[in-house]
Amino acid sequence: MDQPTLVTALILGIVEGLTEFLPVSSTGHLIVTGSLLGYTGDQAKMFEIVIQAGAILAVCWEYRARLLGVARGLFSDARAQRFVVNLAVAFMPAAVLGLAFGKAIKAHLFAPVPVACAFVAGALVILWAERRQKLRPEATRIESVDDMRWPDALKVGLAQSLALVPGTSRSGATIIGGMLFGLSRTAATEFSFFLAIPTLFAATGYEVLKGGGLLLARDLPAFGVGFAAAFVSAFLCVRWLIRYVSHHDFIPFVWYRLAFGAMILATAYAGIVRWD
Repeated sequence: MDQPTLVTALILGIVEGLTEFLPVSSTGHLIVTGSLLGYTGDQAKMFEIVIQAGAILAVCWEYRARLLGVARGLFSDARAQRFVVNLAVAFMPAAVLGLAFGKAIKAHLFAPVPVACAFVAGALVILWAERRQKLRPEATRIESVDDMRWPDALKVGLAQSLALVPGTSRSGATIIGGMLFGLSRTAATEFSFFLAIPTLFAATGYEVLKGGGLLLARDLPAFGVGFAAAFVSAFLCVRWLIRYVSHHDFIPFVWYRLAFGAMILATAYAGIVRWD
């Protein structure tokens, strides 16, 4: 499929919005869904990048009061300055490694079967992290994003760089990495939301500048539908996840990731679905 239909754009937008901030890998879901819908190739990758911007705008809207407060206090408030420094420090590892290895990763790993393997591996890491936190609750030393220092942010940023492998999940890497490095589940989740803002906006801007020729006037309606669908579904998902993490762990996502990965691998091995 050279260009997405409005229905394809709507489906992919909803998938992006619902999975971007959950520890299940939005990129992995988009690759698999795009393969099922027959929408693959360079333009499909560009479409995925564009609708990511819709999802991240949902976080900006949800936390608009906090972000405006940081902007106003950038030159006078020590807490706001520390917040910005932490985001900058956490952003750098994925940015540097993405520029260095992004092309090779896209060439070799952006396919359903490698994604499925990453799904299964990520599920096992989440399971280990959750059990570790229950066995060692004293390891949690940071209850709020405001309590973080730059070394804490750097560790989370290094964890985020693992998400360059599709299927790993950017949110999963930052949230679970944060928990392993001493953040509470709530603090790790909120920092993951904030870190998504510079990370995904930078990725969107870079890809649009690099592949702007793939954006044609005839595709604007479909891209607009996908962007809007991603914004709305992501906004609802973020609201839900904020409430969820205050009372629940991530074990249900472990079983989902295992089932999803096993389904892809089983259908590929049996020849039931020819994954492209």
